Amino acid sequence: MTGRTTERATVRPPSARPRAHAPVRRSRPAVTLLAVLLALLILPTSVTGSGVALPHIGRDTGAPPDALQWVMHGYNLAFASLLLACGSLADRFGRRRVFAAGGVLFAAASLASALADGIVLLDVARGAAGAGAAALLTGGSSLLAAAFDGAARTRVFAAVGIVTGGGLALGAMAAGALADALGWRSFFGLHAALMLLVLCALPFLPESRGAPEARADPAGTALFIAALFLLMLGTVEGPRWGWGSAGVLGLLAGSVLLMGLFVLVERRVRHPMLDLGLLRNKGFMALCLIPVVVSFSFVVLLPLLPEYLVVAHRSSSRAAGATMLLMTLPILVTPLLAGRLIRWGMPMRAVLGLSLVCLTAGVAWLAAVLGPDAGPAELAGPLLVLGAGLGLNFGLVDGAVLTVVAPEATGTAAGFLNTLRLGSEAVVIAAAGAALAGVTRDRLGGVPERFPGYGGTAGDLAGSVTSGDLAGPLSAVPAGAREAFAGFVAHGLTGAWQVVLWGSAAVCAALSVVIAAMLPRRPARPGTTDAEARAL
Repeated sequence: MTGRTTERATVRPPSARPRAHAPVRRSRPAVTLLAVLLALLILPTSVTGSGVALPHIGRDTGAPPDALQWVMHGYNLAFASLLLACGSLADRFGRRRVFAAGGVLFAAASLASALADGIVLLDVARGAAGAGAAALLTGGSSLLAAAFDGAARTRVFAAVGIVTGGGLALGAMAAGALADALGWRSFFGLHAALMLLVLCALPFLPESRGAPEARADPAGTALFIAALFLLMLGTVEGPRWGWGSAGVLGLLAGSVLLMGLFVLVERRVRHPMLDLGLLRNKGFMALCLIPVVVSFSFVVLLPLLPEYLVVAHRSSSRAAGATMLLMTLPILVTPLLAGRLIRWGMPMRAVLGLSLVCLTAGVAWLAAVLGPDAGPAELAGPLLVLGAGLGLNFGLVDGAVLTVVAPEATGTAAGFLNTLRLGSEAVVIAAAGAALAGVTRDRLGGVPERFPGYGGTAGDLAGSVTSGDLAGPLSAVPAGAREAFAGFVAHGLTGAWQVVLWGSAAVCAALSVVIAAMLPRRPARPGTTDAEARAL
């Protein structure tokens, strides 16, 4: 929003403010906090746990790999594509109302997922769950921002970081245990049951919304969703179709065209879905870039590093998962440390800077030590640093974003932040996967000459091992050559990983410099409390 609008909102006496800006029911902050935290615990478990359940789903449904992947991609696409739209709806029609609609949709879609009798219905249900997740995240974040302020808000968003980190850390293990013991349907059934508990709290949640004169922006909403959908679809399918294929280039070109039309529409309509003035707010944009650093350093490792450990270290899936706990468990602790540092007088700007240093140093350290002979002891250092780096900003970024925008724009701001967060995750993971496959293919180029018994091409081998499958190619090699073949693959794959990791470290370093230059030393929103001012 413009500075003029914000100034008016802060100098008006309370009696002169529009009634729509005030909560319409008595606020119960504790109930609001518990309901939103439970919802935000469920969402990341759905992201990490679905991947673990895929083998069980495949065996049960007989679905081909391409269709199986959309159990995850459908959820992620809908989640990221609808975040900004849901944020805009939350500002205009009420944060509680959007949160409630998201909870109902997520519970119904999770139940449909548990009862699905085929992969098509399951994929559709997961997409619907992603739409519900978008409404839950944006509505929930804005409800917390309305219910708490000052130092309490800082503590609340630190708790958000702990809970979300807990979901990331425990989601895969919970999904694996449930799928093994009760079947994959129990995982989605549990989501439905937990979301019903969240819905029980709805009568006690306060309502709040943005400007009462605001109207919907259907054209802008449709263009943005379509543009982001085409971008993410092109990125997801790029490794399979080929980045230079007509299909992928057409999708990416269509995304650029639609995004250009979106900007034109937003400049012309009276009440745009996205206030383009937010993009001129340096503090806001700096905070929004922090999740991009997280995508390049931390998130990219979640689906890809276990596959490397299975192939290069010959680890079991359980052992690879245990190694990944070194990276995810610190997220349960370091948000508490971040909150304490701020209470002890350390500016939030400094805490976020420390987080960026840890993320950049962690991925560079991992690039330096990664190798076929590097065991958990060698990997522990960089993985712990990466987890600490994410934990230091988990929740704090979400809270800080809401202090540098006008109060009536918090839903849109939260939606934009999380759209950039999830969109960058999808793009970075797909791009890193494609880069790994390409560089690994080059590193394994001599396989037909060195191991004629293999019978496949370097591209075939790269596709298998970057997906975590060494057993298949190994079975085609004569028994006497298998140990040498496995070593050849491990060193080639490690070389590709080092290229990708050093590239990620360079991107993280460059983005960190930009963020440090743009982060505000004072809050940008007039009326921010003294506690928030000291925190920033």
